[in-house]
Amino acid sequence: MKVVVIGAAGMIGAKLAARLVVDGEVAGRAITHLTLADVIRAEQVSEAGFPVVVTAVDITEPDAAAKLVASRPEVIFHLAGVVSGEAEADFDKGYGVNLDGTRNLFEAIRSIDGYVPRVVFTSSIAVFGAPFPDAIPDDYFHTPLTSYGTQKAISELLLADFTRRGFMDGIGIRLPTICVRPGLPNKAASGFFSGIIREPLAGKEAVLPVSQKVLHWFASPRSAVGFLLHAAALDGQAVGPRRSLTMPGVAETVGGEIEALRKVAGEAVAARIRPEPDETIMRIVAGWPTRFDAERSRKLGFQAETSFEAIIRAHIDDELGGDWVH
Repeated sequence: MKVVVIGAAGMIGAKLAARLVVDGEVAGRAITHLTLADVIRAEQVSEAGFPVVVTAVDITEPDAAAKLVASRPEVIFHLAGVVSGEAEADFDKGYGVNLDGTRNLFEAIRSIDGYVPRVVFTSSIAVFGAPFPDAIPDDYFHTPLTSYGTQKAISELLLADFTRRGFMDGIGIRLPTICVRPGLPNKAASGFFSGIIREPLAGKEAVLPVSQKVLHWFASPRSAVGFLLHAAALDGQAVGPRRSLTMPGVAETVGGEIEALRKVAGEAVAARIRPEPDETIMRIVAGWPTRFDAERSRKLGFQAETSFEAIIRAHIDDELGGDWVH
């Protein structure tokens, strides 16, 4: 089986690539070739039992997307995108990458007669907008309140229509905010959710730009990779015509995050968080959804953590060697 990961230089893309090398298979079929693509070159994976090609590709250029699918890969993971804060700050860039780039990929697939790959597309809970019920059901309507959410919502519709027309077999997964993200902060408006855990655990001060009352929906990077692999193996008939699924996660307040950090790492670590209100971040976050029932995805076998403490411990195990002490 040939597999392509688009957005492989990102955090989740890199973790997915590493997992593919370890597993050596997708959906029970052996991987025979893996392509890792991004606008910048991803890191080369080592010790793979099959050929791995790392390439720099800008999918906003139609010919680039066509080259990625010319070999007819059976599974395509589409993770590439401009993150929420950057998409809101740069309107043209957000639509150019998140929508036009996605459309280019879908059209490149459609142009190959008889070719129907499984496409796993990373969408976002940002497709939903306030006002919200206490728990957002699977059939809740899309009213995104950010450009990023709008771009993802449009892409979900394209995914469903291209699948309905038989051009591809698409599954969209609406990711919770992935936390705790390792490495350096990015331009996502949600970045502080990870920062207030990651930085204190590293002995650094963290800035909190919103109220501790803010409630949000989370899953770990470990769970995100699990979502992607499970989506690649799903029976399309079981999914039905509504091709995008809200992933399970943990609903927690910022205050609950901090309390979980205090429980895991101690008061001195939690004390490294410094409140510094940011009106722009607060305005963006105010329009985000908070809690989901995610019944469809759970019934289809998707799994995530059940507490924020478990998310912190996953970060310690996966990024800090599992032996972190405060």
